[in-house]
Amino acid sequence: MSSTLRLSIIMVLLLATAALGLIAYNMSLPKPVVQVTESTPAPLTVGYFVAARPLPRGTLAREEDFAVRSVPSDSVPTGAILDTPDAKIGLRGSLVRKFLDTGSPVTSQDVLRPRDRGFLASVLAPDSRAISIKVDAESGVSGLIWPGDYVDVVLTQVVEKADPAHRTLSETVLHNVRIVAIDQEIVQGSPANNATAGKVARTVSLQLAPEQVKKIAVAEQLGKLSLAVRSALDQQDTGDTGTMFSADVSSEIARQSQMAAEIARRSATVKVYRGDKVTEYSVKKHDTGNTGTMLSGDVSPKISHQSATVVGDAGDKVKEYSVKLPEKQ
Repeated sequence: MSSTLRLSIIMVLLLATAALGLIAYNMSLPKPVVQVTESTPAPLTVGYFVAARPLPRGTLAREEDFAVRSVPSDSVPTGAILDTPDAKIGLRGSLVRKFLDTGSPVTSQDVLRPRDRGFLASVLAPDSRAISIKVDAESGVSGLIWPGDYVDVVLTQVVEKADPAHRTLSETVLHNVRIVAIDQEIVQGSPANNATAGKVARTVSLQLAPEQVKKIAVAEQLGKLSLAVRSALDQQDTGDTGTMFSADVSSEIARQSQMAAEIARRSATVKVYRGDKVTEYSVKKHDTGNTGTMLSGDVSPKISHQSATVVGDAGDKVKEYSVKLPEKQ
């Protein structure tokens, strides 16, 4: 074996020995310990209702009168009303039973909700009554009315037998009356769930004097009732007492009515007596002093040379006319 080959073998053995030694050294070293730190979960928070502004006793509260405060679940004041969809709906229109300052927690003892027993009796002023009327999206101001608002009640009716100018009329039957409750099942405002989506109140309860209760009961039978919301600054009992007729709204109806009145003024109803038979005619009137003259064409397009004296009833005056009688068929 040559010296060169022998030297190569020795070098390979040395390298292998060094590699094995290095591996053994690494295996003998202590392994690092990985520490796992457990994170502490954040405390559970709960929301409850507080007064968003000072609320005097007797206030019929709105949604914006309340705010929600979030605190850890173990820090909720005793009796505070928690923030849930049902509780939020129940607070709308509730009666504040005692003064609540800004930020004060709202408890079930502080408010009387519309569904609670005795709500209406507590809301009503002394010597007043509550009566409910039916409304829809149009007559109920599209869901924008709230308990505590003041409204005028407008009656619209159609009198079928009246002349066109006065057939449809509208009048304000009650002024400045207070709303004390909105439909108990569906409250005005945003719906709480899919079951109430798109619906508005069906009844509105009004605070009225005893005589007004009877008036509104009759008005409901006469026609359609609508509510007109009054400004918060307009709390005077006075209001429009006039009646609006069809002719006051439509200029065309007024024009036609004027034409009809002019025609009626120029005509009269006459009665022709033939034995025991009486025939009525509407004829044009030609006044010439105390007597009237009828043209032949004013009675009928078909006439004969026969004539008769007839009595014309022109309003509160009775006149005699000489008219030509219709030709016998």
